[in-house]
Amino acid sequence: MEPAWLWLLGAGILASVYCQPFPAHGDKSVGVSQTHSGQFSESAPAYHKVTPAITDFALRLYKQLAAETPGNILFSPVSISTTLALLSLGARADTSTQILEGLGFNLTETPQADIHRGFQSLIHTLDLPSPKLELKVGNSLFLDKQLKPRQQFLDNIRELYGAFAFSANFTDSATTGRRINEYVRKQTYGQVADCLQEFTEDTLMVLLNFIFFK
Repeated sequence: MEPAWLWLLGAGILASVYCQPFPAHGDKSVGVSQTHSGQFSESAPAYHKVTPAITDFALRLYKQLAAETPGNILFSPVSISTTLALLSLGARADTSTQILEGLGFNLTETPQADIHRGFQSLIHTLDLPSPKLELKVGNSLFLDKQLKPRQQFLDNIRELYGAFAFSANFTDSATTGRRINEYVRKQTYGQVADCLQEFTEDTLMVLLNFIFFK
């Protein structure tokens, strides 16, 4: 088997997953203009509006990590930026603004809708087939069954980030861990296993991002 490089970023708040997706009610994306993948301008792709901020964020984060961590440092700026931008779709106005500004976006110059369309364009571009490499990028959310996410949020994360939300029961951390680990194993062709070990009692959500690069 050829060597494979894999990164898994898991940021969480959760505990026992029954991997059943929340029901979808159409492809509505309220509050964010619907721009389907493959419909971006060839002369000026939408991701051009987000890549400078992602690059600057990567350099700032690397500088901070290098100052605190000896030795080699490996992280995916695209994974972290994409995950937090996705999360901002479900946050209240002030928190959403703080998340995006923390990533380095100037919301006066680049409206939130353009930022999310930029990430949609970037994800679409990364998923394009290539004869020289295999790249798979994905996001998923596991939400406690007591949470009731708005359908607008579920529609937007699916439309813009290709992300799916799964209902979860967090009273059984062992079952939760097995369910999430099995999901990740399948998404990474069996290369990443047992990535998450346990959850705290107050866990309500796990937000996963994975990259498979070969």
